[in-house]
Amino acid sequence: MRELLSSTAIPAPKFRYTPCVKAGSHYTVSGMVALDPATGTLVQGGVAAQMRRIMDNLVAAMPDYGVDLTHMVLARIYTVEFAEFSEINAVWEQYFVDIPPPARTSLGVSALPLGALVEVEFAFYRPDPGDAT
Repeated sequence: MRELLSSTAIPAPKFRYTPCVKAGSHYTVSGMVALDPATGTLVQGGVAAQMRRIMDNLVAAMPDYGVDLTHMVLARIYTVEFAEFSEINAVWEQYFVDIPPPARTSLGVSALPLGALVEVEFAFYRPDPGDAT
């Protein structure tokens, strides 16, 4: 069964899509760009500032989605500034100090929605209580 999830802790999508889809124990979070929760506009300040906003938005939405960082199994990072990937990675590592990071793919692209420098999509796995797996 497919369940469509959203969160009031983060800006609403700018386009028509579901922020998070739960299918059984699997959760897929749509690609997130660095939208400021107060204004709904793209944050400025470079790739590190945008990556930090994306991760902060994800952390804010996770309680509404029913997952936490320990449930993350995959992240796909897209950036138009691949030469500055070390800055993206430095922010990423701050969120996985005490827990093992998930699998990850990083891609350089020519453009992203809303003129973003970084976009990240996430996948989580959280067995339902009582599930034997």
